[in-house]
Amino acid sequence: MAKYFDVHPDNPQPRTIGQVADSIRAGALIAYPTDSCYALGCRLGSREGIDRIRTIRKLDDRHHFTLVCRDFAQLGQFVRIDNDVFRAVKASTPGSYTFILPATKEVPRMLQHPKKKTVGVRIPGHVVTQALLAELGEPLLSSTLLLPGEEEPMTQGWEIKDLLDHQVDAVLDSGDCGTEPTTVIDFSGGEAEIVRRGAGDVSRFE
Repeated sequence: MAKYFDVHPDNPQPRTIGQVADSIRAGALIAYPTDSCYALGCRLGSREGIDRIRTIRKLDDRHHFTLVCRDFAQLGQFVRIDNDVFRAVKASTPGSYTFILPATKEVPRMLQHPKKKTVGVRIPGHVVTQALLAELGEPLLSSTLLLPGEEEPMTQGWEIKDLLDHQVDAVLDSGDCGTEPTTVIDFSGGEAEIVRRGAGDVSRFE
């Protein structure tokens, strides 16, 4: 059964955040809130976590996983980014955007797109997510909590707990965080390509 953590959305309890971070370090798969719906997350190098996310969401090997980073400095360790792209990404973070960029050697090959050698990265603005990332000290490997056959992601922590009780190890609930996933921008070819229109404003990339 999944552990359930009720967290204040504006002032997350440090002890609870510490417990969740410890569970991630120990290999847990969690469901957690972001500034654009709930996501599944695990430790960066956890093959078991990746396999479990693929199973829950029925994903193939072409799916872009996302590294959810605390800040721009951390993001820069995992993707290659030139000056023009740097400015565009910097101006849009933190926020509800996922950027697809060429991965550095810091990214395990199992997380990279098999042909493009790219990975998704984002910096969320959500208080609880930021507190968890600060405590963890490394990015969270993540994927939107959108179940097979559903058009919208899950939005309520208690519903996630009920439905995925035996598929995840912990649920971090800080209330409703919307149904719209991130806007996805692919910069791997040098120019901005809008892959998915979501919560982030796309006008600056058109």
